[in-house]
Amino acid sequence: MDSAFIEEMKELLYKERKEILDRMNTENSSFKTEGATGRGDSVDLASDEGAFKKMEALNAMDAKRLTAVENALKRISENKYGICLKCGKAIPEDRLRAMPSAVLCIDCKSAEEKRRKA
Repeated sequence: MDSAFIEEMKELLYKERKEILDRMNTENSSFKTEGATGRGDSVDLASDEGAFKKMEALNAMDAKRLTAVENALKRISENKYGICLKCGKAIPEDRLRAMPSAVLCIDCKSAEEKRRKA
């Protein structure tokens, strides 16, 4: 993989990292603001609980995604980016463009998904 491609992926990963962190901060801030209004009837409380559970689920997904992005940035700094963690072969650039934090080549990812479904 050439250095221009690595730099392109690095920029994409930093951009994605910022977007995730901004989204997490915005969601958490808006929930705290809404929760501070002190509404007290049972319908409002149930609605708040549902919103909280939804926010928790979104934050969990964002946290997982953020971890993947951070790991990809670490692999770049260690000169290991774009190498499949299972077979050690190069992950195709097209796959990395589609998913910059990918850690498995298409063959290994497909095999992993088949095992999960079995």
